Amino acid sequence: MDQKCAIVTGAARGIGLATAKLFLEQGWRVALLDRDAEELAKQDGLAGTLLLPLDIAKPADVDAMVTRTLDWSGRIDALVNNAGVAEFGPIEQTDFQMWRRVMETNLDGVFLCTQAVTPALKATQGSVVNIASISGLRASTLRVAYGTSKAAVIQLTKQHATELGEYGIRVNCVCPGPVRTKLAMAVHTQEIIDAYHDAIPLNRYGSEREIAEVITFLCSDRASYVTGQVVAADGGFESTGVGLPALRR
Repeated sequence: MDQKCAIVTGAARGIGLATAKLFLEQGWRVALLDRDAEELAKQDGLAGTLLLPLDIAKPADVDAMVTRTLDWSGRIDALVNNAGVAEFGPIEQTDFQMWRRVMETNLDGVFLCTQAVTPALKATQGSVVNIASISGLRASTLRVAYGTSKAAVIQLTKQHATELGEYGIRVNCVCPGPVRTKLAMAVHTQEIIDAYHDAIPLNRYGSEREIAEVITFLCSDRASYVTGQVVAADGGFESTGVGLPALRR
C-alpha cells in the first residue's frame, strides 16, 4: 500500500504505453486503461500493472476504473489523461457525429476521469497530467474538432488546478508536438515529415519516451510546486509562432 500508483488512460500504445513503462521503471504501480481490449491485452504479464479494458467516455466505465484500481492498489497518486481520438477533416465535412466522437473522449473523458479520481487524490495529495496537443495552442487546417477539444483541455487543466490546489492536488498539461509514433509515421508522407522538420527548431520529431519523461516528472515530487502549467513538449514548434522557416536562415 506504500507503493505509488498511477492510472494512465490510452495506455495500449504510443505515448500512454511509454509513460506507463517509465512509471514502472521509477518504481510505481500502474493501471493501464484503454478501450482497445485486444491491443491492451498484449501487455498482459507486465509486472506491476492492472489492465483495464474500459472506455473513458462512459461514466460507468470511469467509476469502474477508480473502484478496480483502489481495490488493486489501495491508493491513487497520479492520473494521466492521455486517451484521445484524432479525426481530421475540413469544417464542411465535420458533421456533428464526428464532433461528438472527438469531444466525448478528448474532453468529456478528461472531465469524468478527473472528477472520479479526485477523492482518492485528496487522500494522497496526488497529481493529474492532461495530454493536450500543440493543436490546442496553435490553429491548423482540418482540426476544427480536434484542435478545439485540445484547447478546451488546456482550459480545463487550469480550472482544475485552481479549484483542487487547496487539497494539495496538482494539475498540469503537456502539449506534444509531432511525435514519431507508428500511427504518425504510417500517415505522414515524406513531404509532411520534411515540412515539420523545417518548422521545428530542433529539426526533428519527438519520441514517445521524451514525452513520457515530461509527464512522469510532472507527476513526481520533483514538481511539487508546479501546478496549472501548460508545457509544450514540441521541439520549439509552438514558440516559432508565425515565423517562416525560410526567414530563419
